[in-house]
Amino acid sequence: MESSLWLLLSLGVSVLFLLLLLSRATKRSSKSGGHQLPPGPTPLPVVGNLFELGDKPHRSLARLAKLYSPVMTLRLGQVTTVFVSSPEMAGEILQKNDAVFSSRWIPEAVRVLAHSEASMAWLPPCQRWRNLRRICKTQLFTAERLDSYQSLRREKVQELMQYISDSSTSKGLLVHVGRVAFSTTLNLISRTVFSVDLVDLYAESAQEFKQVVEGITEEAGRANLSDYFPLLAKLDPQGIRRRSTKYFKRLHDIFDEQIDRRLHRERDGTTARNDFLDELLEHQVQGDGTKFDRQALKSLFSDIFVAGSDTSSRTVEWAMAELLRNPRTMAKVREEIGRVIGFARAVEEADIGSLPYLQATVKETMRLHPPVPLLLPRLAEATVELHGYEIPEGTRVLINVWAIGRDSSAWTEPEEFLPERFLNSEVDFRGRDLELIPFGAGRRICPGLPLAYRMVHLMLASMLQRFEWRLPEGVEPGDLDMEEKLGLTLIMASPLKAMAVPTKCC
Repeated sequence: MESSLWLLLSLGVSVLFLLLLLSRATKRSSKSGGHQLPPGPTPLPVVGNLFELGDKPHRSLARLAKLYSPVMTLRLGQVTTVFVSSPEMAGEILQKNDAVFSSRWIPEAVRVLAHSEASMAWLPPCQRWRNLRRICKTQLFTAERLDSYQSLRREKVQELMQYISDSSTSKGLLVHVGRVAFSTTLNLISRTVFSVDLVDLYAESAQEFKQVVEGITEEAGRANLSDYFPLLAKLDPQGIRRRSTKYFKRLHDIFDEQIDRRLHRERDGTTARNDFLDELLEHQVQGDGTKFDRQALKSLFSDIFVAGSDTSSRTVEWAMAELLRNPRTMAKVREEIGRVIGFARAVEEADIGSLPYLQATVKETMRLHPPVPLLLPRLAEATVELHGYEIPEGTRVLINVWAIGRDSSAWTEPEEFLPERFLNSEVDFRGRDLELIPFGAGRRICPGLPLAYRMVHLMLASMLQRFEWRLPEGVEPGDLDMEEKLGLTLIMASPLKAMAVPTKCC
């Protein structure tokens, strides 16, 4: 409803302006040059298929794909966009034609403070992008480096357990699952990057940082007239660019403070901490081609903190919501944890491999609730044939992993939460199995996947081991609000709150 209202109001005010400015551009772009595009709904004049998207585009597009094709064309304003909604078609994009579709289409919401010019997430596959990927893979996400920070993650998770105990047992408060998971994930990342906690679980600062990150993802995922009618970009008719600039500026201020402290410490000759910031500053001094100037550092940190803290905490929140809706599944996970680990010692990362039902629960959560349901948008660098159709150079391409996760040709009972489907299956989410690609696949697969895997499993297992979780008084499992809202990431419209009762045998 909200998206329809803004669209109607915005178009009502600017329709004459659009008709005058865009008529020539629309005529030019409507000439497909003989390309046979994939099928799709008939576009309206000027606005095209914008009204088809609704306020939950991932659902609307999944429904349209059933009517037309798993590879489908929509005209969104002036822009031709192709949507892919099946594992087979995703393979055509992410494997067979990965090189052609590795560039990004960049929303106006992230074209602020020069972020997209230095962002690993949004840069095209150029040398600078390759350098950023290399430094992250070799200095942040390698198994050796992740192993070296195990004690840190254990410490942060134990702080989370203490906070839950203090809130629920001592104060009788409901636990805001997504909020505490976000704060814990954020501090895990900030300790790795800066050797400090950025927020205090007990302070309001955690919520303020969460609002900044949510603001960025919501603006980046919001339907924006400037993205559909590029001539309007400078006008910023909905104020999206202005709000996004404010959120990124707040993040940059935080990062500037950390960088300045480190540089001041180096001038004073203080002993190095050997964290990720030190590694980056060392590369900056060496000048090996990566060129980590101040802007590059802030853009990279924005990518790491926004993507890492938001998506991992969302997964924990959705997993807990599904378990509370399915008490038998919750009991099975807790039984496995008790049988394999017991309740006398804390969960360790080394235990994850011995908890197949927990792993299956996380996979099933990501199948039904992928953190980024449409992945990040791609751009065709050349005209390419796709399943008998031609995708022209410059076409925007989005992959609907939410629809793929519910594809009845790939999954039995696709709408049901059934972790058991993964117990005797080799299907994994590391990019090989295209029916389950919440992190993407191919050369642009999320580089933070190894860290996210450890954080999500460790947090979830620890929460389930230390506490029995219950819904608030008077709320039955079938009554739990699973409504979602979409920015760039998939958010629970009503944040999950639950009661945590310490496990008796702890």
